[in-house]
Amino acid sequence: MLTACIRLAAAIHGYCAFYMPTNRAVWWLRSPRGLKWAIPVALVATLSYLSAMSVCMAIIERGGPGYLNVLVMLFAWNAIKFTVAGVLTPFRWLGSLRRPAAT
Repeated sequence: MLTACIRLAAAIHGYCAFYMPTNRAVWWLRSPRGLKWAIPVALVATLSYLSAMSVCMAIIERGGPGYLNVLVMLFAWNAIKFTVAGVLTPFRWLGSLRRPAAT
């Protein structure tokens, strides 16, 4: 039973990691081609997700539907992902400078 649960969790993780657009965007920002765009994209995406989260929270507080709580959690999680990607970019950039270029 435990093996089935682990395999199901791995399958769901693999599906979400490949097909969710924000995961693909974060992967691109971590690539060597995306490093120069990581900080501006992370800043804009983080602010966008935080503002969308606050709009949903305001709607919920005024008596809106409860399913918007799921969107609030989704927006918060995506904002965290892009914030971490933006914060870690200078360290990844410095790491790429220290490595010798492949010939």
